[in-house]
Amino acid sequence: MVQNHHHRGGGSYYKGSSSSTAIFFSKKPSFLSITLYIILLFAFSIFIFLVKTSINILDVDNGTDGQRTVFTEHSQSQSQSQSQSELESLEIPDEQLWDPPFSYGLHPCVKPTSKYRAAQGSDRYITVKSNGGLNQMRTGIADMVAVAHIMNATLVVPQLDKRSFWKDSSTFSDMFDEVHFIKTLQGDLRIAKELPKELESVPRARKHFTSWSGVGYYEEMTQLFKEYQVIHVAKSDSRLANNDLPLDIQRLRCRALYYALRFSPPIESLGEKLVERLRSRGGRYIALHLRYEKDMLSFTGCTYGLTDAESKELTIMRENTNHWKVKKINSTEQRIGGYCPLTPKEVGIFLQALGYPPSTIIYIAAGEIYGGNTHLSELMYRFPNLVFKETLATKEELKAFANHASQTAALDYLISVESDVFIPSHSGNMARAVEGHRRFLGHRKTITPDRRGLVELFDKLKSGKLREGPSFSQRVQQMHENWQGGPRKRKGPLPGIKGRARFRTEESFYENPYPECICSSKAA
Repeated sequence: MVQNHHHRGGGSYYKGSSSSTAIFFSKKPSFLSITLYIILLFAFSIFIFLVKTSINILDVDNGTDGQRTVFTEHSQSQSQSQSQSELESLEIPDEQLWDPPFSYGLHPCVKPTSKYRAAQGSDRYITVKSNGGLNQMRTGIADMVAVAHIMNATLVVPQLDKRSFWKDSSTFSDMFDEVHFIKTLQGDLRIAKELPKELESVPRARKHFTSWSGVGYYEEMTQLFKEYQVIHVAKSDSRLANNDLPLDIQRLRCRALYYALRFSPPIESLGEKLVERLRSRGGRYIALHLRYEKDMLSFTGCTYGLTDAESKELTIMRENTNHWKVKKINSTEQRIGGYCPLTPKEVGIFLQALGYPPSTIIYIAAGEIYGGNTHLSELMYRFPNLVFKETLATKEELKAFANHASQTAALDYLISVESDVFIPSHSGNMARAVEGHRRFLGHRKTITPDRRGLVELFDKLKSGKLREGPSFSQRVQQMHENWQGGPRKRKGPLPGIKGRARFRTEESFYENPYPECICSSKAA
């Protein structure tokens, strides 16, 4: 009875509250009631959806900055985490950083062939005035050894340049082991310390031999000995062709440069000590030929990263140096073309991108850096273990070398040749000579920066199109995969250049004496 009462009361309650809803609970709902019920349910669902959406929109609008901040922080955290893991996965193995490239069993080969004959030259002489800096003189003297052999003449020990930019008063015996030079080449030609007294006052044929000349040219020049007993050569650099010379002449050049032209005992001794001291600091080191001296920047017209006052000073220097023929230079075009030395800051970015750690010991093989610490600081920030000859040697040891730029350059040369890795910031005479010597000694690791390609990357860093990190490092490393000093044949002239101008575009013989002076075991 009670249940019936509640049921009826419940029924009368719904009935009394709304007549329309009562229809929905009737035992026999009509088609109309079902339709209305569905419509109302659908409308209510839409209403709820709209309300919730508007609330979300309001929340997003009111909280955009906050959400962006959270998103940015999350993204940065995620990016840093990702970069760190990428860096770890891209960590360069020690052997890749330091080991020399695979040399395929190649080794030095300088022995003459069975057809080779020594020059006699007892009654005719060639005197030489070497020109340029240390390595320009060294390669020039090696050329003159070969020229004297071709012309069957006695070579008088060359005079060194005392009037170049460096104004070094060093004599041949100050720079080189004169006795060793003469003795080492005695099977190739006769070398005299000086002209015989009876010939000192006789007329001489003064000759500027044509650059990059071949054997035929010098055979013709022997006609001068019909009228003169002495030929004086006013310039020694680049007097021989790089290519298309007899094998025995090319090997004689190598014997002269790599064996006969040994530095004087004081230079060799101190150089050896400095290498040992570098090794004691950490075992391995990079020799960085940082061509950022005043004369180099002025000569090339490269002023990127310098102040207006510094740029003006370099321009005045170039205009006042008579033997520098080009006076007006567009610095921007020079840099884009890859003709400028890398700045210390750029070198730091480059070395870091290659994978060298900040603890790396770097010997600076250079003269006085223009601007001093002002420009060096950005390299030192990345690589604090920079070493200079002034900090490696004692003042007493360097005293004998004071005011002798060629002798201190010889120390840099020795330390660079013996380094684990040699990196030149510009392709000058020393860079080419050191690279060639290292190739000759077994293709020691020499990383030559692709300056043109690097400038594009550096400019993108500066504009924000790129940023330093794993991706940037990969691009730099891939760019230099085949620039490590590995075995390859010497490059010929650039295509499309005709006449004698093509010789200027060839790779120097002394930069890469392969294949004439570097052989496989079979061809030794």
